[in-house]
Amino acid sequence: MSEGSTAPRRARLELLVRNEDEGEGFEVRQIGSGVAFIQSRPQRVAENSFELAEVASRVDGQRSFILKNTATDRFLLLSAPEKFLWEQMDGHTSLQQIATAYVLRYGEFDFDIIPHLIRKLQRAQLLTMTPTSRLRQALARHRRKPVAKMAETALFALERINISSRNVQDVFGSLYRWGGFLLFTRSAVLACVALAIFGFAAGVRLWPDAERVVSGFGKSPLMAVLSVKVLFLLTVGAHQLVHGLALVHYGRRVREFGFTFLHGFVPTFYVDVTDIFMGSRKARVVTAVSGALVHLVLGSAWILFALYAPLGSFWQAFAAASGMIQWQAFVVALYPFCFIEMDGYHVLVDLLGIPTLKHDAIAWTGSLFRGRIPRRFTRQEALFASYVVVSTISVAAFIAFNVWLIVHAS
Repeated sequence: MSEGSTAPRRARLELLVRNEDEGEGFEVRQIGSGVAFIQSRPQRVAENSFELAEVASRVDGQRSFILKNTATDRFLLLSAPEKFLWEQMDGHTSLQQIATAYVLRYGEFDFDIIPHLIRKLQRAQLLTMTPTSRLRQALARHRRKPVAKMAETALFALERINISSRNVQDVFGSLYRWGGFLLFTRSAVLACVALAIFGFAAGVRLWPDAERVVSGFGKSPLMAVLSVKVLFLLTVGAHQLVHGLALVHYGRRVREFGFTFLHGFVPTFYVDVTDIFMGSRKARVVTAVSGALVHLVLGSAWILFALYAPLGSFWQAFAAASGMIQWQAFVVALYPFCFIEMDGYHVLVDLLGIPTLKHDAIAWTGSLFRGRIPRRFTRQEALFASYVVVSTISVAAFIAFNVWLIVHAS
């Protein structure tokens, strides 16, 4: 960042949330962190609550639209890109997916257009927000119950805990110059592949002694598991750090780095990588994949450490458990067919050009169960079917593997 320049303002918005206890009433909720912002899901009001009319200009040939709130008689003027964004705000599509759809449609990204549009829509009471998780949706439906309302309030309070900085570009730039650039060389790729091969071989050698390895936790299995989880949380920070270094590698800017509670209860580190939208598809893919490779490298290193640690010792059990968790995190992060919108999923939708693949596929599958079976599948419907089938089988296999792993080790 040049001297004298000011850091961009944090993505902090006050959004209207419909208060179900009071019918048409609204309450204001604040989204405090970048990760919470991009994963929020704006929802336009019901179809019978607004009207949209096109206004064509004969001077510059630009298309504009008048959006009217029929309940309040408020009018808004929307540009064609704003109308496109408005149509995406269905309560199911996250802002991250909306931004991806915008890039695929217009080939560029304006960082101000979405927050500016949301502010316009909320002033006109044309926008509400839906909870971002199943738990939050369930709590919202039972908000009249004191326990549910207290739990929802607690989740919102945790979500607003945000330790972050917008002045991180210089820090990431320094880390890149001090050696971070080595992560994006061919030598680093070869080293990663070699370490993964040796780590897998070590895992195969350890597997017959899995029961004795796990016994190293001794009488403190709970403390051991908690320490493994805390260490894993720190590696999530490293994952996000590498995402940021990838942005610097491609000449883009890291907009924010910090710690927050995702969905109000999952502690996590995050980095705002939205500037990579201005890069090439290769840059977006490398940025997504590079962070996930942190788990592959660390998992292999831990398994190798476990191989040479004293058999049945605490450190062998700790290293083996850490390695397995890191490997599973790598698979979950990069494997796109598991109903989780992580790095691999974002790469897939970027390649396919369908930013709302998961939502559309699930909605289409739901229509089949309601009896709307088409006589002939279109190419897109075949894609939806493939995604749901492969994802369902993958999730079932992942659960079965972990159950088998626990049974085998016990």
